[in-house]
Amino acid sequence: MSVGNDSGPHPVSTAEGPSVPIHLRPATEADVPVLVPLLLRLKRLNEEFDPLLKVREDADEQARNLLKANLSDPKSVVLSAEGVGADKDKVVGFVRAVVRERPFYHPEFEGVILDIYLLPLYRRRRVGEYLLHEVSAALKAKGAGVVTAEFPAQNEIAVRFYAKRGFRPITAIHARSL
Repeated sequence: MSVGNDSGPHPVSTAEGPSVPIHLRPATEADVPVLVPLLLRLKRLNEEFDPLLKVREDADEQARNLLKANLSDPKSVVLSAEGVGADKDKVVGFVRAVVRERPFYHPEFEGVILDIYLLPLYRRRRVGEYLLHEVSAALKAKGAGVVTAEFPAQNEIAVRFYAKRGFRPITAIHARSL
């Protein structure tokens, strides 16, 4: 898939054979009402990993505003994953990322995967790996020389997912309540 080119469904395959096919495309403002609940599902999942990630009361409004801002930001990438067959034209996942400057390091620009979410039916079928591959290509096209992912430190599923694909920790954020 070439991001920005709506080229139809893309079967995601494994060594054992085809898996769940999806159609991956750049998100549009029309997707925002569907992406908001998916983003909030992810954030509520994060809340289970750490009480410092408690979801705010106004999270739906915040999600809507954030997604709209991302869609109009040339440094952002938001991709919608649609199912096919019975899920044709239904958004079943998304990925949200941004290119940031690294003023002290080389490469100068970093592509940061902020959110990646798939409905449970689409997990463990290499669809997430496909999303990661495609968002990485889109970030590279926007000038990123390295790709990173941000997620809760206690999310062992995410730790394993990214480690299996060559990611390693390079920074850490530590927190405490005040």
